[in-house]
Amino acid sequence: MINLLKLSVGSDSVEDHESWQISQRPHWPEGKAIHVTRMWPKRETEVLDGGSLYWVIKGAILCRQRITDLQEVNLGDGIPRCALILDAEIIRTEAAPRRPFQGWRYLDPKDSPRDLPKARAKDDPLPPSLAQALAEIGLR
Repeated sequence: MINLLKLSVGSDSVEDHESWQISQRPHWPEGKAIHVTRMWPKRETEVLDGGSLYWVIKGAILCRQRITDLQEVNLGDGIPRCALILDAEIIRTEAAPRRPFQGWRYLDPKDSPRDLPKARAKDDPLPPSLAQALAEIGLR
């Protein structure tokens, strides 16, 4: 199993990310979210074997969504793209700092932040600099 990592461009918080997805739900299948990306994962089988899409918001991984399927889509320009079909549930994770990057990256499960307990889902994330310092000493 392997996860994917992607920036949530334009989101200032998990709530922003969630609000945008809620606004798009009329366009998606019931109980699903869709994110279209240009590149198709070469490790498709591993991604579909329980992988999640981890979202980087304002410099830190803060949440994830389970990937349920990959589908080819064409947006009318003749370029095939990959639609990541996601479970609609957004699961908050421990904050884990990440530098900006383009596209998506693979994220090994051993490097993936742990899910927050449901009772802590609304906790404010650690400031990225503090989360980075804790990660560097192995306390993230």
